[in-house]
Amino acid sequence: MNVKDKVVIVTGASSGIGLATAKLLSKHGAKLVLAARSKEKLEKLSKELPNSLAIATDMREENQIKELVKKTVSHFDRVDILINNAGRGYDAYVEEIDTDKFRELFALDLIGPVVAMKEVIPHMRKQRQGVIVNISSGTALMAIPGMSPYSSLKRALVGVSLTGREELKEDNIVVSVVYPYITSTDFEKNTMKEGHLEEGDGPPMPGDPPELVAEKILEAIETGKAEVFARDFMARSPR
Repeated sequence: MNVKDKVVIVTGASSGIGLATAKLLSKHGAKLVLAARSKEKLEKLSKELPNSLAIATDMREENQIKELVKKTVSHFDRVDILINNAGRGYDAYVEEIDTDKFRELFALDLIGPVVAMKEVIPHMRKQRQGVIVNISSGTALMAIPGMSPYSSLKRALVGVSLTGREELKEDNIVVSVVYPYITSTDFEKNTMKEGHLEEGDGPPMPGDPPELVAEKILEAIETGKAEVFARDFMARSPR
């Protein structure tokens, strides 16, 4: 799908990958709906990007996600593309997982994207076209000690995405997954850590710029590929 003049919802748009994606799609002529919890950051960004609408949204709250889509359609009269990017990390060894924190992560990293998909699908079906891009993680392809809470939810999101792709193909709705590698954002700083991992894992590793991941998201939209990887070697990872 060509993004020019298309209405695109970007969640987690106030920073990192979401911010880079919003800026890139704006350059390509998209009409943007910017969603995140930070109202001030969104409103500042909206002033910089033409044809954009800022809607403060907590992606853990189902009612707020429903309002996000409702306001999008009310303002632009349609929704063409959904980019489920909002998320947070949680590092803990299996025996040290705090189940309350895991449930909180579950609400944001998995249930939130599912609710957003459920809300946009009827509109896309009526339009006879649409694109949904769900942002997973390279950790979904790996077994890294201490990362089971986050990687398990990102694996589940892949399952929902690729199954949804099959279910919706007759409606001309394309669902794709993008797998970032290590990315230079504040994600690690905002990651919850438990038990032995509270002490940290040493200095942060160098990562890809978020602009690279934004380009991969644009690639997914334009090509309709089922899976797009930040690094080529990730496509060869065993499932």
